[in-house]
Amino acid sequence: MKLKLFKKFFFTTTLIIIFSLTVMMMILSFVLNNYLARTKYEVLSKSCEEVTAYLSELSDGAVKTEDFFKTVNALASVSDVDIFIADNSGKIIVCGCDEWLENGKCYHSESLIPESELNDTEQPENFRLNTLSLYQSPHYIASEPVYNNSDEKIGTVFSTAPLSAIRDLMATISKLYLFSAIIPIILMFFAIYAMTYRLTKPLKLMSEASRAMAKGDFSKRIPVMTDDEIGELSVSFNQMTNSLVQLEEMRKSFVANVSHELKTPMTTIGGFIDGILDGTIEPEKRNYYLTIVSDEVKRLSRLVQSMLSMAKLESGEFVLKPELFDFREMLCTIVISQEQRIEAKKLNIKGLDEVESISVNADKDLIHQVIYNLVDNAIKFTDESGTIGFRVKRDNKKLVFTITNTGKGIPENELPHVFERFYKADKSRSANKNSTGLGLYIVKTILKAHGGGIAVTSKENSFTSFSVTLPL
Repeated sequence: MKLKLFKKFFFTTTLIIIFSLTVMMMILSFVLNNYLARTKYEVLSKSCEEVTAYLSELSDGAVKTEDFFKTVNALASVSDVDIFIADNSGKIIVCGCDEWLENGKCYHSESLIPESELNDTEQPENFRLNTLSLYQSPHYIASEPVYNNSDEKIGTVFSTAPLSAIRDLMATISKLYLFSAIIPIILMFFAIYAMTYRLTKPLKLMSEASRAMAKGDFSKRIPVMTDDEIGELSVSFNQMTNSLVQLEEMRKSFVANVSHELKTPMTTIGGFIDGILDGTIEPEKRNYYLTIVSDEVKRLSRLVQSMLSMAKLESGEFVLKPELFDFREMLCTIVISQEQRIEAKKLNIKGLDEVESISVNADKDLIHQVIYNLVDNAIKFTDESGTIGFRVKRDNKKLVFTITNTGKGIPENELPHVFERFYKADKSRSANKNSTGLGLYIVKTILKAHGGGIAVTSKENSFTSFSVTLPL
């Protein structure tokens, strides 16, 4: 079973802290143990030196024997060590314990110091661990040789302390360390738990939201609880969700619009063809209805072609092929190609003769499609005997082309939607069967690909104006 991210993070962080505290305790123990051992060595060495010095005074008669014994006993008690003097044979002749001071003998004097320990006092390092055949457990030992006036070794002063004393002290310090650290450790664990929960909760919510999205539910959002990378990720996730919601709505709208656009002409085509085949439509009217069928087929062809162009533009498959051309020449050619339609509606054309010659470096075919669509729409939606005006100018290395036509105009609440796919002002979609509702969307997409743009202004029952900007 895989551990969840929360458990992984919590356990890993906890183990790192426990490991760090353990290593820190080991280092502290090592340093403290060395410090205590060195301190104990200094005490033992100092004790040996003091006793040796008192022996010199004793041999000179400056100190009485009884005072010497009491001084050695006092020094052993104050330093919390055992002090004794052994002759060259290893026999203890003086001891600093209370029993020896009272009786002249003690349990220390019942044993002989090993000869090897007597010889060790001649080594440079006279601090060591041993039992001296006096103790059952190892003791720290310091020793100092004693010489007479002829520089002959006559004995050895020993100072000892049990190893268990330092061990007991280390155990006490360790317990104190653990007890003093347990509360911060507990608080630290709670802090780690809270921090881990806070870090992983947004990720958990994102996982749940992702699973919901996979099932088609885009309602979930991630609360932004922090102003850090996790918070930024939450904001990005919510933005992505909003984008997906928009895309889903666009997809549904696209499917519905395509279905409607295809259904209407196909129903018309199917109805008329069935009428011809089953004899419902009289022979003398067949050409009339076949003409309608032909128009609907052409309409389907235009719709499919527009959808293909739109798909190529959106997917980035359409590669721009820029070339230098005269914008005025293209505009005049397009308007002249619509001369019959213009004359049929008795439209007035203004401003075309004032357009100056401007060279543009762009994809000529695509820009031709843009201008054609705008001119076609202007002619289509201008009332009979209305006016279409043209204006072209340079503006900071950009060409600005404006086409304005009189007519019904576009309601203000519908202006933001005119560049959407399948937009038609007539919601019944039957007022103009030559329209696919994709023209302006394709125009905007082409201009965006060129680094340009398009805007619209309109006043109901007055005019509609489209303004195109295109880099020169």
